Amino acid sequence: MEWIINYDSVEISYGGIPVVHGVSFSLAPGKILGIVGESGSGKSTVIRAIVGLLGPGGAVTKGDIWFDGKNLPDVPENEMRAVRGARIAMIFQDAGASLCPIRTIGSQIHESMAAHFGVSSQEAREKALALFSGLDFKDPVRVWNSYPFELSGGMNQRVSIAMAMIMRPPLILADEPTSALDAAVQKQVVLELLRLREECGSAIIIVSHDIGVVSRMADDLLVMKNGRMMEYGPAAAVLEAPVNEYTKTLLASVPRLRR
Repeated sequence: MEWIINYDSVEISYGGIPVVHGVSFSLAPGKILGIVGESGSGKSTVIRAIVGLLGPGGAVTKGDIWFDGKNLPDVPENEMRAVRGARIAMIFQDAGASLCPIRTIGSQIHESMAAHFGVSSQEAREKALALFSGLDFKDPVRVWNSYPFELSGGMNQRVSIAMAMIMRPPLILADEPTSALDAAVQKQVVLELLRLREECGSAIIIVSHDIGVVSRMADDLLVMKNGRMMEYGPAAAVLEAPVNEYTKTLLASVPRLRR
């Protein structure tokens, strides 16, 4: 099967010290990969490496990350700016990482869309308001005109999700996208991500500690511990008949899922 991204024996280090070891997976267009594991397992590091956002001292020290025929760790930063957003969108756990506090939500969305696609402010506004309605914003116009500090944390998180989704990229990276949301809004966000997958064929990699959310979305599942792969395969097989002892322990700690 043709893949959109191929992670090949990747090692990631900070300050020369490896923290992720020999991770490999591939993802086809329109498919969803869930990455689960306890805190510190390397889940977020794995997806941040895709877009070159590892932070100071972080680097891919072995292996390749292939996307659009390019090995992403070798792509210069000026070329990566064109990839981020338009080709690969990132949804952060903390909306503050992706929103400017002194500019309105609307101006930030328009700037991003204009930079990649040259759309007008009116066109960006129409697309954003339609998406906001789908994400259960009660007053989409107010959100468009608001500054981030005028919105709740949960609303800002949904805005950051909308900003990633509105570009309709072929690959979306979601780092704990629902952790700051209540159950009802979590469900709406999951449905919107699934709708985007259906309409645009976007592939999604979702990192989450919430195995219940991942189980509802993922086609494939990668289980990590201490920067290493514990188990990887079709989600149904991993969830229903795990082979690795760590995976069994992890799933046993989620009683609602097991029932």
